[in-house]
Amino acid sequence: MSTAAVIPHTTTEPWVLPARGIVGMACLITAESAIFIIFIVAYLYYLGKSITGPTPSILEIPIFTSICLFSSSATVHFAVSALHAGRRAATSLWLAATVLLGGIFLGGTAHEWYQLIYRDGLTIRTNLFGTTFYSLVGLHASHVIVGLIMLSLTLIFSLTGHLTEKHTGRLEVLSLYWHFVDAVWVVVFTVVYLLGR
Repeated sequence: MSTAAVIPHTTTEPWVLPARGIVGMACLITAESAIFIIFIVAYLYYLGKSITGPTPSILEIPIFTSICLFSSSATVHFAVSALHAGRRAATSLWLAATVLLGGIFLGGTAHEWYQLIYRDGLTIRTNLFGTTFYSLVGLHASHVIVGLIMLSLTLIFSLTGHLTEKHTGRLEVLSLYWHFVDAVWVVVFTVVYLLGR
């Protein structure tokens, strides 16, 4: 007597290609991550090799502005969720909060640079620390500026009623970029302001 194994019939849903925007943003994030890794490695390599001062000890830890930037990841997530649910007023509110928090971070970076240049005499040409610091933090700040421009335009579209539920996927792609900018700051903050001191 032989018993044949019965394989239950299962239905599987057909595989669907991921959205082009998500794939494109994933490729961009991968390429940008490589650039940031190069700048971080350069910063770590040259850390402590400056012949003249000032040194990283002059840096003040930007706790408040970092909290603002990290919080903006939550607000942009809430904006995507609100748009997905069709709550346009809430979408505008969360987008405005994201732009405000990102703006505070950028303003804090500008203030820090002003203090470093005019109070401490640290410029990009002062020493290796100045060169690597401004290059790394400036690279991140440029990404924040790009993100804020895109988020501000999206906020304008939302306030004028041109951002609807059908645009949720596009806002999600933009939010991925913003989450990337925030995640990079975790690494930059740790390397420059915590380990580098």
